[in-house]
Amino acid sequence: MAIEHIFDSASSIMTVISFTTFLGILLWTFVLKGGKDFETQAALPFADDVVDHADRKAGESGHG
Repeated sequence: MAIEHIFDSASSIMTVISFTTFLGILLWTFVLKGGKDFETQAALPFADDVVDHADRKAGESGHG
């Protein structure tokens, strides 16, 4: 009976700790980091396209 009470208490404590950690991650990600990092990272997939396009233009002008 005492063991069950200990496990119930531990389960409740771990739930509160996990939820607090989750809220901390959300706070750090969306409030403290700001949107600047997200905008930069969102543009990364298109960065290669710009470089490839510039390389093609440079290659075309050299063969003229």
